[in-house]
Amino acid sequence: LPHCLPMQKLLIPFCLALLLLFPPLNAMETVDARTLNFFHTHTGQSLEVTYYQNGLYLLEPMEELRDFLADWRNGEKKEIDPKLMDVLWQNQKRTGNTNTFEVISAYRSPGTNRHLRSKSTGVAQNSQHILGKAIDVRLRGLDTAVLRDIALELELGGVGFYAKNDFVHVDTGRVRRW
Repeated sequence: LPHCLPMQKLLIPFCLALLLLFPPLNAMETVDARTLNFFHTHTGQSLEVTYYQNGLYLLEPMEELRDFLADWRNGEKKEIDPKLMDVLWQNQKRTGNTNTFEVISAYRSPGTNRHLRSKSTGVAQNSQHILGKAIDVRLRGLDTAVLRDIALELELGGVGFYAKNDFVHVDTGRVRRW
């Protein structure tokens, strides 16, 4: 056994190097998983979803998001841009607030958008909502003006602030503000 001692001394640094290069799978999951919590103000439904893990957007959670963020007026659905979830996740990361996002509006069917446009001048004809690339939210425990400011700093898309209705619009279109 004494002749094995030099071999053990060599194996310890080798094993440590392997752990650094290839961490255990569960260690990677906790570092890189992206989870969001939602409450839809019009449907009363809640959703907690881990949509990204190990460098990949996850198909089933993205389908859950498509269903949850459907046009609440008529039930129509559209794929949601995964980058939109990243915008929300980045907002939470910057603020340190992991509370629930309250969803006011997400996907809007073309028919719903036309109807809303006929009633208001604040609805864009080619809204990012129609493309599944926009969401109107507030984050519990965070002033919406702060949420707006963080979204503007990120420069990941459009940001609209609706102080009177207490929500922020974020989208993955070109960078702009209103």
